[in-house]
Amino acid sequence: MFSLEKGYFITFEGIDGCGKSTQANNLVRSLKNKGYETVFTREPGATVIGKEVRKLALSNQFDPCLECEVLLFQADRAEHVSKVIRPNLEEGKIVVCDRYFDSTLAYQRYGRNVNVDFLVQAHDFSTRSLYPDLTFLFDLDLEVAFERIGDRRDRMENEDLEFFERVRQGFLEIAKAYPQRVKVIDGSKNIEEIFREVCLSTYDCLS
Repeated sequence: MFSLEKGYFITFEGIDGCGKSTQANNLVRSLKNKGYETVFTREPGATVIGKEVRKLALSNQFDPCLECEVLLFQADRAEHVSKVIRPNLEEGKIVVCDRYFDSTLAYQRYGRNVNVDFLVQAHDFSTRSLYPDLTFLFDLDLEVAFERIGDRRDRMENEDLEFFERVRQGFLEIAKAYPQRVKVIDGSKNIEEIFREVCLSTYDCLS
């Protein structure tokens, strides 16, 4: 196994059901097979505290107000970056994360209409301004995504179609704003084709 001088931070983003988690896991296996020290993590719920936050934020048993929802996700990220992401990056590892700040912008800014300046300031405070080196955004038609999710949905997944359309468009706006970092991938392609695209971009950036 070998490490990078400054580590490398890769995130996977998109609406629920887009296939990002499958591809993130596939990339982690590929990186490890090629000898890269790699850590796979996710948001929310990657730490002991984060697991409790995930229950509060996503369970259908609770209905937090908007401000509470935003701060719950920020608390999860603060602990996540402090205990998992930053230490591994400092050790020269590749960190692959299923969801990160772009999800905050897509779901809270575009989906909930929370002030973007506040979200950026909260993120910078929570993470000491840690942003990804590379992001894969999986774009997929909402009807297809909903079919993949099925009937077992968490609190966020139970939002209506209009909410998720705002979220989807929010992700695409983020990609337009940061084209050097965010790679948009058609989530309707077959798994093998998507994986080749992910690997091509990843290893090109690492070389």
